[in-house]
Amino acid sequence: MRQWVQAASALLQNAYWAFPWTRTIYQGPLKKFCTPGLNCYSCPAAVLACPLGTLQHFLAGWRPALRWGTYRLGFYVFGFLAAVGLLGGRAACGWLCPFGFLQEGLHRIPSPKFRVPRILGGLRYAVLAVFAVGLPLFLTGPLGYGEPWFCRAICPAGTLEAGGLFFLMPALQEQIGLWLWIKIGLLVGVVGWAVVAYRPYCRTLCPLGAIYGMLNRWSLLRVDHDPDRCIECGRCVEACRVGLDPRREPDRAACLRCLTCATQACPTGALTAAVGPRRLERRTPCAPPSTPGS
Repeated sequence: MRQWVQAASALLQNAYWAFPWTRTIYQGPLKKFCTPGLNCYSCPAAVLACPLGTLQHFLAGWRPALRWGTYRLGFYVFGFLAAVGLLGGRAACGWLCPFGFLQEGLHRIPSPKFRVPRILGGLRYAVLAVFAVGLPLFLTGPLGYGEPWFCRAICPAGTLEAGGLFFLMPALQEQIGLWLWIKIGLLVGVVGWAVVAYRPYCRTLCPLGAIYGMLNRWSLLRVDHDPDRCIECGRCVEACRVGLDPRREPDRAACLRCLTCATQACPTGALTAAVGPRRLERRTPCAPPSTPGS
């Protein structure tokens, strides 16, 4: 079910298929609204705005906006991020993000598979603090404006999705510079890494995932653990693609809220998905293993 939701979400967020004829990006009224996942505003097919890009543009123009008394956009983007995070935590990453869906598809390519070291998860907070917040806010030009440095220097989703503009608008090819070549190299590295590791960009570099992950602990959608039902079989640990132990750390920021541990792996119903106070019990639990620990 989750894969169908991911595919439908990617198509709905990129539903402007007239761009081969218009040779431009969609700039209609829907672009005033943010999408929950990472999806570049400049993708020719995108019909919604990226929340991370919107956040950076607000911070980049914060000082001039204060002088003019216009800062309502900031309330919108902060409120949007908070609402998505408090409703589902990183469920937007696990269910709705097109770039996450792409990485999962790449990971299905037959190849040796490797783990992503947990310690690398801290990098996404550094990227959030420096490139998505600090540089746009404090590195400003003579007029007081900053730049969306994460979009400009790092974002592999933007490099991939907005790359079509260079074919639609040949005049842009003259603007290819060092930063673009750095981003292309990073994209190639992320694509190769995604083949051998599960969603490495989401787990190590994505500042949007860092924002949502910080709200996992308070989100309405969560994973509940009932120790009285648990037989310590370890199936949930084996099923977790991001290397967590759902029995003991269901609210860790790394959890993508894919709910595989609760809906498919746990044989006794000790792990269940819950929305607020309501536990979503499975109608047909998995058959328990013959002996604990098997």
